Amino acid sequence: MGGAPSYTVVGSFFPAWMFCGVFGIFVAIGARAAFVSLGLANVLPYQLFVCTAIGLTAAMLVWLLWFGQ
Repeated sequence: MGGAPSYTVVGSFFPAWMFCGVFGIFVAIGARAAFVSLGLANVLPYQLFVCTAIGLTAAMLVWLLWFGQ
């Protein structure tokens, strides 16, 4: 047990969960763009919560697949 996994980026250590979180944010933004382009933004209630849930699910799935045992 050496602690949380981290990576060196430009000489600084960044925790791996931060990369997964950024990935989840981009997925949530992509989901919002997809909803708007498909016309679902007008009929989908609670869009903030739906996009947040999609992003959180993607971030957790990446963490599980990347660092899961």
